[in-house]
Amino acid sequence: MHYLSAHEIRDLLRKREVTAEEVTRKTLERINEVDSKVNAYLEVFEDAIEAAKEIDKKIAQGEDVKDLAGIPMAIKDNICMKGRKTTCASKILENFVSPYDATVVERLKDNGAVIVGRLNMDEFAMGSSTENSAFKKTRNPYDLERVPGGSSGGSAAAVAAGEAYYTLGSDTGGSIRQPASLCGVVGFKPTYGRVSRYGLVAFASSLDQIGPFTRDVEDAALVLNAICGKDNKDSTSVDVKVEDFTTYLNKSLKGVKVGLPKEYFGEGIDNGVKKELEKAIALLKDLDAEIKEINLPMSQYALAVYYILSSSEASSNLARFDGIRYGVRAKDFEDVVVLYVKSRSQGFGREVKRRIMLGTYALSSGYYDAYYKKALKVKTLIINEFKKAFEDVNLIISPTSPSVAFKFGEKADDPLKMYLSDICTVPVNIAGLPAVSIPAGLSDNLPVGLQIIGNYFKEGEIISLAHGIEKALSLNLRPNL
Repeated sequence: MHYLSAHEIRDLLRKREVTAEEVTRKTLERINEVDSKVNAYLEVFEDAIEAAKEIDKKIAQGEDVKDLAGIPMAIKDNICMKGRKTTCASKILENFVSPYDATVVERLKDNGAVIVGRLNMDEFAMGSSTENSAFKKTRNPYDLERVPGGSSGGSAAAVAAGEAYYTLGSDTGGSIRQPASLCGVVGFKPTYGRVSRYGLVAFASSLDQIGPFTRDVEDAALVLNAICGKDNKDSTSVDVKVEDFTTYLNKSLKGVKVGLPKEYFGEGIDNGVKKELEKAIALLKDLDAEIKEINLPMSQYALAVYYILSSSEASSNLARFDGIRYGVRAKDFEDVVVLYVKSRSQGFGREVKRRIMLGTYALSSGYYDAYYKKALKVKTLIINEFKKAFEDVNLIISPTSPSVAFKFGEKADDPLKMYLSDICTVPVNIAGLPAVSIPAGLSDNLPVGLQIIGNYFKEGEIISLAHGIEKALSLNLRPNL
């Protein structure tokens, strides 16, 4: 049962072939059985059974419940849940309990979702491997000696291992799509502003976006239906009508123009990844889509722009963690300055400190114009380049990650090597575009992800193409756990 999709569980619940309580108990049993190997969860909510029982009562009374009602899911540890710990996998927030629900959590609860736990991540969402968590290392279900990707590694691994039917993650530079690629699941990053960020602990506010991990594309459409929409508590939330994304499933791809940027298929992309993507591209031709080679030359600067802008915003956002209002407070301090220094030194991990220092440097007097201001200018050029590309094509496809999952420690001591893991995903965040990663096959028995990028608020078109490729490939990947 744990490898069924959310929509298959929904149908079983509606036919009363299973109960929400049974499904939740089986999910908790599955977590108990395999999570000691995978380490996806930081905390499991045993009281989720009570929420499941409430859904069963509604179904028994003949109430019309929503699509996600009674289906067990889990949340990345940087999304606030009322009365639960929200630690961002950091020692500085080790004992912080959220006093409120994030908007996405409120919306999922309104849809009857059963939340079974909070998931591991790179500390404050900074990383591409989930090796930067202060508490544990999440492992890739396909090979326990390899990373699941990051920063939402726990969210991706939980779905891949059958420990949740879907999960939520956050994507600042690829943190949903890259781990989805490495773990062989679907990971969707919506248009910036499409999903409320209220209750998401900020890493880089102009780049962060919440999105789902699911078993298949139809499930992604169902979750987007639930979490998208304007929120007055988030000033960056955009008032765009929320369509029923499931209406984009099973559409003809005839005449759909798909762009292949040559910059995304060049040097640095593993041959095994290229091979699997070439198979998917050949299938697209069979489905009567029009394939066109395009150029996105500004993409070569995206990584540099991303690390300057994201680190600068992180430096500003993380200044609030100072040992005064909430989080860890150092002992034995003489004055407030020593309290700040000791609390932050003891609370933050190595990668977070690195990015705070990098961002503070880029924003400092004398360097602001040379780094931060210049990065903002190049960001505009990248946005304009994508806009021009979408005048000629409907969608753009590329590898999600340049390689399959790498081994623990392989890139941990070389930050630049690690940062290159996001080379195909960061341009999307810089431009604020929507994108999805879907499984495209296996290379050396490890999942390969295909990225589909759409124009602003064209999530439906992405779903249509992703579903067409998914059906044509008919992969049904499962790890041997």
